[in-house]
Amino acid sequence: MLHLLYILAFTVLAVLAVSNLIRNLVNLGIEARRPSGTSGSRRSDSSRPVPHPELLDDAGRVIDEPLLVMRSVSIKDARDQLDAMYDASGTDEHED
Repeated sequence: MLHLLYILAFTVLAVLAVSNLIRNLVNLGIEARRPSGTSGSRRSDSSRPVPHPELLDDAGRVIDEPLLVMRSVSIKDARDQLDAMYDASGTDEHED
């Protein structure tokens, strides 16, 4: 009996998921066919998109440089750098 309940619940969830997928695809198709100027209140009056605030400097201009640069560091180099920073902090509590 419990197996039938699981199958029924899974079937209901699957039907809801597929119907939601179809509804979203239809809405996406309607939005894609609509001209860009008549898309309603979702877009602003200007024709160009507004960038995210984190991509702007203090004057409001778009930043063209990378915001984060990561490089690969070996574990030994990272430990050496952390030890050097700890030793340079002036605390001697780690010694016996």
